[in-house]
Formats: sequence, structure tokens, C-alpha cells
Amino acid sequence: QVHLVESGGGSVQAGGSLRLSCAASGYAAMTYCMGWVRHAPGKEREGIAIIHRYSDTNYTDTVKGRFTISQDNAKNNLYLQMNSLNPEDTAMYYCAASGWYDCDSGSWSSRVTKYTDWGQGTQVTVSS
Repeated sequence: QVHLVESGGGSVQAGGSLRLSCAASGYAAMTYCMGWVRHAPGKEREGIAIIHRYSDTNYTDTVKGRFTISQDNAKNNLYLQMNSLNPEDTAMYYCAASGWYDCDSGSWSSRVTKYTDWGQGTQVTVSS
């Protein structure tokens, strides 16, 4: 089991930037994906960015070109650089890991269901 702890959330004005971090311990050889999921009040959880162990990164259209997911070589830390933030980005952001090999396939909704380990979340609030 992978233990995940997010940090870096906060309040920022529209157009600003934030960098989220996720400290991962117990990272297993069978962890194939790590990613970020956000959950805004009244909305469904939204998978927004993902890294697969054997392939490239992927982003949902709502954040593509603005957010960048990265991971350190030791795979102890996952990051999400968020630029050009807007109020629609306001949500609780979760770091997640998946032991499913096909974790980066299918719809973004199916990707979210394949995560097996979750952090506690960090709040991001963007004001206009």
C-alpha cells in the first residue's frame, strides 16, 4: 500500500500559480500510475493529470497547457505545477496511485476508479 500526503494548496487570485506536492511512501514495484484528482463541491471527482510508469503523461482538456505533472526519479514525490489558475480550478486536490497496469486507459472517469491509494487532499481556492 502506498501512503500519500499532499501539500502546497492555498488561496490565489485568478491568473496565479500554485505547485502541489505529494510525498509517497511505500511506493511499490506494482504501482503503475500516479495522478491528481480534484473534487469541487456539487461536482463529480475529476481526474486531471496522470503519469504511467511505462508511458507518457496525460492531461484532461480542462487543464492541458496550464498544468504540468511530474515525478522525481526516486518516485518519492509527485508534483502538479498549476499556472493560469481560474476560479473553475477551485477544488480539493488529491494525489492518487494505482496498481492497475491499464490505469491510464479509457475515459477519465474510469481512470479515477482505478486508483487504489489516495491522499487526504489539499484545498485550492482561486478568486476572481
